[in-house]
Amino acid sequence: MIGIVDYGRGNLRSVEKALEKVGFAASIMTSPKDLDGVDGLILPGVGAFADAMEALNSGGWIEPIIQFARSGRPFLGICLGMQVLFEVGEEHGEHAGLGLLAGRVVKFPPGGKVPHMGWNSLNLEQPSRLLEGIPNESYFYFVHSYYAVPSEKRDIIGTSDYGVVFPAVVGKNNIWGAQFHPEKSSPWGLQLLTNFGKWVNDDAALSSN
Repeated sequence: MIGIVDYGRGNLRSVEKALEKVGFAASIMTSPKDLDGVDGLILPGVGAFADAMEALNSGGWIEPIIQFARSGRPFLGICLGMQVLFEVGEEHGEHAGLGLLAGRVVKFPPGGKVPHMGWNSLNLEQPSRLLEGIPNESYFYFVHSYYAVPSEKRDIIGTSDYGVVFPAVVGKNNIWGAQFHPEKSSPWGLQLLTNFGKWVNDDAALSSN
């Protein structure tokens, strides 16, 4: 079972339906207590970094999410859900993130149209289980005004270019993030979710043996 965190800041049903379309059971998690029963977790998100962290904090999600990530089970952040994986976000001042990945989230430089909204190509920087079967320069759907700057270049799995080259997919061990919306990026977004679902199932099978 894949859990989807409901903290009032994400397109929950779209993610749930996309997972079901590619054959994986998903459930929207309305309480941090529900995390104990899932094999993989998705943290979606739209909106502002500080608001997301406040919502996670007020809902009692922060420590359970951190503990889930540290358990080694597959974990995927989407859009704002990817950004809050990092240590600090600079939207409307500096705000602490979950700190699961080292780095900061910064605003696009002046000169371009913000938010970055629409389809953009993904350049694969290194092999990843999350991106298996997805060709280089495949297109995905983005909506964001800020982007992550990881402290560790090895955490950058794929990049896109919007006046500045920015990380579009990041990952370390069992923790992954996609700046775009895979649930809105058919067919390659569905392939990413398929890869994540297979990873969750494989991991759960190994854990039960």
